[in-house]
Amino acid sequence: MVDVSITNVRPDRAAVASQWQLIWWAFKRHKLAMAALVVTLAMYIVALVPGFFAINDPFMQNARSTFHPPQSLHLFDTTNGFQIGPHYYGMKLTRDPNTLAAVFAEDTTVKVPIAFFGRGYTYSVLGLFETDIHLIATTDKTKPLYLFGADRLGRDVYSRTVQGAQISLSIGLVGVFLSLLLGIVLGGISGYYGGRIDFVMQRVIDFVLSLPTIPIWLALAAALPQGWPATLQYMMITIILSFTGWAQLARVVRGRFLSLRTEEFVAAARLDGVSEGRIIFRHMLPSFSSHIIASMTLAVPAMILAETSLSFLGLGLQPPTISWGVLLREAQNIRSIATAPWLFMPGLAVVVAVMALNLFGDGLRDAADPYNK
Repeated sequence: MVDVSITNVRPDRAAVASQWQLIWWAFKRHKLAMAALVVTLAMYIVALVPGFFAINDPFMQNARSTFHPPQSLHLFDTTNGFQIGPHYYGMKLTRDPNTLAAVFAEDTTVKVPIAFFGRGYTYSVLGLFETDIHLIATTDKTKPLYLFGADRLGRDVYSRTVQGAQISLSIGLVGVFLSLLLGIVLGGISGYYGGRIDFVMQRVIDFVLSLPTIPIWLALAAALPQGWPATLQYMMITIILSFTGWAQLARVVRGRFLSLRTEEFVAAARLDGVSEGRIIFRHMLPSFSSHIIASMTLAVPAMILAETSLSFLGLGLQPPTISWGVLLREAQNIRSIATAPWLFMPGLAVVVAVMALNLFGDGLRDAADPYNK
């Protein structure tokens, strides 16, 4: 139970409030965690419908836009009088006379207005239906907008970063769900029954925790056939990331079950003839569900970083699948770093996502901690 003194709620309301209400009241006082929650929700909304937030087709190549630099959005136009309205300027492509390198310069004589909720390329919404409505759309399709620049094939880095959020963020949730399922089932059995079952289970957990995580991930990922379809690769990478993530949670769950199985409410349930499954899932698990949710939230960033690392090293997801790790492979050589530093923008997305999820998890853990003052 959360300490009522930290919620700033009237005692009469706190006396009849549920545990989740007390946790929410305590969580709202954590301003940094609330800001992280907003950022996290925004990222997952983008990941839910990435096509709506993208501007250009993330798979479309443009030979004339190779390493196109990022473009700026403007609200005021003073070149032709004074006009107000969101727009951007076209880019003029020239060649350096000495190195013949492509040089892009903003052409203020070419003004391209921006349309909100305009029409662009067609995309699928959760596989249910197709639409071409986008949050931001250009009115001149011959002059695409590159907010984060373009890569070596002239593909829009911003749109690819938005599209990659769907894989990178969802793989964290799915991986944590599988780890949670294994951790609760195996840890609960170990702590509830004890004895030889607990001894065997703990030795298995010790073995899993003793494995070097990164080499195991690399070995298992390298064993996947390169010709597998993207959906199968996604499923297998998720299983690989969940392979070692369940052991730590199982140990925590086991400790809580050992302390709870001697409580009076568990003994009363046994005397009433309640089945063991109901005692575990209806009486014991809910008593520390807030701790489990906080642990899940803190485990998601680790899953995201693991997928990014595997894909960056070429042992995770493979093109044409788009994830943040796959996109960062474009920035592996010196030429890319020197010519197009904007290729690191997916890395910035990883940093923002991991920081937001960690701050959100810290705030949730503090709010659910009954000893937090």
